[in-house]
Amino acid sequence: MIIYGDVGSGNCYKIKLLLSLLNINHRWIRVDILNKETQSADFLSLNPNGKIPVLVLEDGRVLSESNAILGYLAEGTKFIPTDPFIKAKMYQWMFFEQYSHEPFIAVARFINKYLGLPPERIEEYHNLQPKGHKALSIMDNALVEHDYLVGNELTIADIALYAYTHVAEEGGFNLKLYPNIQVWCQRIREYLGYVDMI
Repeated sequence: MIIYGDVGSGNCYKIKLLLSLLNINHRWIRVDILNKETQSADFLSLNPNGKIPVLVLEDGRVLSESNAILGYLAEGTKFIPTDPFIKAKMYQWMFFEQYSHEPFIAVARFINKYLGLPPERIEEYHNLQPKGHKALSIMDNALVEHDYLVGNELTIADIALYAYTHVAEEGGFNLKLYPNIQVWCQRIREYLGYVDMI
């Protein structure tokens, strides 16, 4: 299988991390979003939405959207719970990641780390902080009683949320305010098969 992506992107790193945890052979093709490589005709033929990551299977079928790719790759593995309610809770966290976490934490990180906090986006950067902290607080509270987000076993919800959470400080979010998240991040880093973002 082939993955098109940039491992500096949390959405792409999710896939890299899961592939490593599952020890799945693959080919990684780097795509530079800053140089608009996702807008080329060749790339748009794979994903008309012009976003990474993109998974191309050996038979040529194509899948986009990072959390959909996680779900496909983890199907039938220990990273997706078998209990219907626990599985639904896992997906609840994955929707939370896309709607209440990534739009604030990932965007603040992009503005700061990749764009160098340009003057025309400083106000936007500061406006992202309260909702990013709200998301981190929700996660920190959820990790009081359990090792992972939906219990004591790692799921793709943890992988999805770890990707941008563990680098949230690059977006101005102080993780020292969230001790349970810090312990959770360390627990994931110690998981067999773990691989760093870069």
